[in-house]
Amino acid sequence: MVKLTFTEKMVQSSKAIRMKVGCTGTKYHVKWIDDFYKSTIRKISVFSWVAIGMFINSCTNIEPPDPVGPLPSANQLNWHQMEYYAFVHFNMNTFTDMEWGTGGEPPDTFNPTQLDTRQWTRIVKEAGMKGIILTAKHHDGFCLWPTETTDHSVKSSKWKNGNGDVVKELAEACNEFGLKMGLYLSPWDRNHPDYGRPEYVDVFHQQLRELLSNYGDVFEVWFDGANGGSGYYGGANEVRKIDNKTYYQWDKVHEIVNELQPGAVIFGDGGPGVRWVGNEEGWANETNWSLIRKAEVYPGWPKYVELRSGHEDGTHWVPAEADVSIRPGWYYHPREDHQVKTLPHLLDIYYKSIGRNASLLLNLPVDHRGLIHERDEEQLIKLKDQLREDFKDDLALGQKINTSNIRGNHRKFKADNLIDANPETYWATDDTISAASITVTFNEPHKFNRILLQEYIALGQRVQKFSIEAMVGGKWMVIDDQTTIGYKRILRFNEVNAEAVKVNINKSKGPVALSGLSIYRALPLLVEPTITRNKNGKVTLAVPDSSIQIYYSLNNNLPGIQDELYGQPLLIDRPVALMAIAYDPEADKWSEVSSRNFDVSKRRWKVIEVSSGDIEKAEAAIDDDPNTHWSTGQNETLPQYIIVDLGETLQLSGVSYIPNQDRWTHGIITDYSFRVSKNGNDWMTVVKGEFSNIANSRTEKTANFKPISGRFIRFEASKTHGDDRRASIGEISIISSR
Repeated sequence: MVKLTFTEKMVQSSKAIRMKVGCTGTKYHVKWIDDFYKSTIRKISVFSWVAIGMFINSCTNIEPPDPVGPLPSANQLNWHQMEYYAFVHFNMNTFTDMEWGTGGEPPDTFNPTQLDTRQWTRIVKEAGMKGIILTAKHHDGFCLWPTETTDHSVKSSKWKNGNGDVVKELAEACNEFGLKMGLYLSPWDRNHPDYGRPEYVDVFHQQLRELLSNYGDVFEVWFDGANGGSGYYGGANEVRKIDNKTYYQWDKVHEIVNELQPGAVIFGDGGPGVRWVGNEEGWANETNWSLIRKAEVYPGWPKYVELRSGHEDGTHWVPAEADVSIRPGWYYHPREDHQVKTLPHLLDIYYKSIGRNASLLLNLPVDHRGLIHERDEEQLIKLKDQLREDFKDDLALGQKINTSNIRGNHRKFKADNLIDANPETYWATDDTISAASITVTFNEPHKFNRILLQEYIALGQRVQKFSIEAMVGGKWMVIDDQTTIGYKRILRFNEVNAEAVKVNINKSKGPVALSGLSIYRALPLLVEPTITRNKNGKVTLAVPDSSIQIYYSLNNNLPGIQDELYGQPLLIDRPVALMAIAYDPEADKWSEVSSRNFDVSKRRWKVIEVSSGDIEKAEAAIDDDPNTHWSTGQNETLPQYIIVDLGETLQLSGVSYIPNQDRWTHGIITDYSFRVSKNGNDWMTVVKGEFSNIANSRTEKTANFKPISGRFIRFEASKTHGDDRRASIGEISIISSR
């Protein structure tokens, strides 16, 4: 056998190499290679031949993986990229202080004094959102545009003397700020006299045509699942029921949307474009398929909890949208100004929606001025700033990435596609490979606690099981074990310091196709400590991250590193002012200060008499937890009272009341009297009066009086807010002089 040199081997294999060239312009490339061989082959190094091989390989036609299961439409792919956008509930309910209007409200009730849709869009843009969906008509039937279908609209209101159009103003503002607009149109109409009859369906379709014809592009059309029930209905004031599967002629509705807004997706329990996530709390299950068995799902579907996960064997691509309000209610209520969701809560919502293959539709209840409230804006910006820090530096960039398999060993499907920030490129495996791994090796150990993964969903959702491993001290350890990925999956876990990270795709419906992999280290969340005390006087200070230190003071001085470091719950059984602050020792940063004034604890307190209701349940009024409450009986007459034995004689100088904090509140006490007794028999009224504006500001209210000695207290409700005759107490406390 004749032994050939390297260059001779390459010349001899020229024909074989040329046969692999399969891209457009094959003849040109073959001629170029032949000429190249003849003129320069003896001058080429081994490394150059590697480069030539890569070039030839790039011209080879390697087919992508076959699609798996239902696929997203172009509209749905565009919708997935929206990820985070705003819901704006602003309508008649804003001015009636309701969540669901009756339909009988006079149009003049709608009268914002400072309506500014540019303020909405500015805030939404600054918050990092990509669009706004507006409640153009809610269940009460009032229309925010001058529709030709009814007089129950802005054209009959005082606002701008009937010449206003909220939808138009928002469309113009969205265009100015580069946001997309969506529209919510309630199928249910509690105002229209023909609701429940065929005539109303024509009205509903006409309203939809008006909205989709006159205001530019719409990215999403939102239909609520609440349909049929009691209403004003033109003065009939009755209950009307419909078959929400058939009454609205959904096929025709979908035709109208597709005709007038071909780029829009349609939201509903079963889509067809986007589905409800199955709760109004803003989270999807950890397992979340973008698929559902669509034939089973309809408006008002009783198995709605399944929408939190979708169906692995779904017949249609209908991804989940997680809707939630930044406050307890969907519409603005002044009484909820102190209940705007905290930064830790909003972060949790983000990671459990967008981080679990859903989009996040965060509601902003525009107030009666026509503005997004300052407290809502503040929390939105805090969330934006924190997310920017969480995803500031992608640790996967610049690192060595290896995969267990590359489709056809072709650069088109190379591992580097995972970190090129291009959603159109992806890493894929051979047809026979449905389990594979990606390894990111750091040039030195890195700390991290977040991993972001994305599938190339244009070819379907495939991954059924995957796990994450970290190499620590030369040994692999599992740090997470999950199921679905989808468009985007973000994992949070305890921080690890590792030399490498491995993503194992353990089970897939077909060849793996991933388009994104990022690794982050989110710094500890630094927020002011929460302060709580239980009935026994144990005070707990808490922050979301265990690596954050808490310092506190009990001497009316701002706490610092020279003060007490919190470790275990504190026993506070006497009047004292506590201040607490959180400290991040790694970043050398301090939080804002939180504080609370404590009085004597309630460990000796006992309810000994109530005017009505369950006396054992009345303990909720004195458990030092304002989120629990006690209510009197349903059909009682005022006044209603509660009597408490303090367990010891104290010098009293005031009383405080926290009303019921539930979203659907009742029994808020507006007028009261407070009595004190030494023996439980002889009572003295020490103060009585009104808690001003308490229905709109459900925070702690205090009434002071001249110091008096007593062991028993009687708090009496002489008047409550609204028509509900019950009286309720979130918490009752005393101010002592001891």
